[in-house]
Amino acid sequence: MDKVLWVVIITAIAGIGGTGTGGIIGVILKRDSTKVVSLLLAFAGGIMLAVVNFDLIPESFNPEGATSEMPLVLVIFGVALGYCAIYILNLIIDNKVNPELAHIDENHPATADGLDELIHADHLKKHTDEGNKYEIFIAGIVMACAIGLHNIPEGMVIGASYAGAGNELFGNAGFLVAIVIGLHNIPEGMSVSVPLITGGMKSSKAVFVTALSGASTVIGAVLGLLIGLISPIWLSLSLSFAGGAMLYVVFGELLPEAFLMWRSKAPGAMTLIGTLTGLILIHI
Repeated sequence: MDKVLWVVIITAIAGIGGTGTGGIIGVILKRDSTKVVSLLLAFAGGIMLAVVNFDLIPESFNPEGATSEMPLVLVIFGVALGYCAIYILNLIIDNKVNPELAHIDENHPATADGLDELIHADHLKKHTDEGNKYEIFIAGIVMACAIGLHNIPEGMVIGASYAGAGNELFGNAGFLVAIVIGLHNIPEGMSVSVPLITGGMKSSKAVFVTALSGASTVIGAVLGLLIGLISPIWLSLSLSFAGGAMLYVVFGELLPEAFLMWRSKAPGAMTLIGTLTGLILIHI
């Protein structure tokens, strides 16, 4: 089967499957799942650190087809560009989703130290009780669109990783990145489905819309793959961009959420386990 088609299939599972799974969890939300989600995020963050530090960035210095090592400034530029791209998109999401949560009081905590707060369930319940279902529904639609935009560069990470992986489809950095992004998309899917359902949408439709918000990951993957195949320089830039984007996902999203949701040493230990697991998988 053609490599591009395989990348599309794998990315669709990670993007649509990840957010869709989050949407289903949002429908049957269990309040006691905070610690499980915390460990899941920490483990995913550890694997991603291993992929970035031991595969993506080293490979960006010596991409396939290059006759000499790529300059340090190019790699640094790519990493910074990837980091800033995800950071800016997250700012857009926050600005679009948080207006109804702008007031901070005893009912609206300033930090997401629980699963309910992470996916806005506690805030949404309060506003539902106040009769603002339409506003909550609109917030869910906005969140779905924002997540869709956010998933494009994440898809590019998968595509760029596969561009540097030769003809291997499984067991490489691209496959590991797809798995981690799929795990990362679960809480994002929950953050979309919860306001849609709370706003009055049927559960089945809410799950469908949530899964659809992950479809843009496929577009990003194809774009990242094609850019990476242009030339060794573009492949180097794509790989370093992917590394920077994932560093923001790890340090700006996965690990902060994991530690805020379970304030103990367990998420740190799980991050280490994830890193070692990623290292082993990379070198198998």
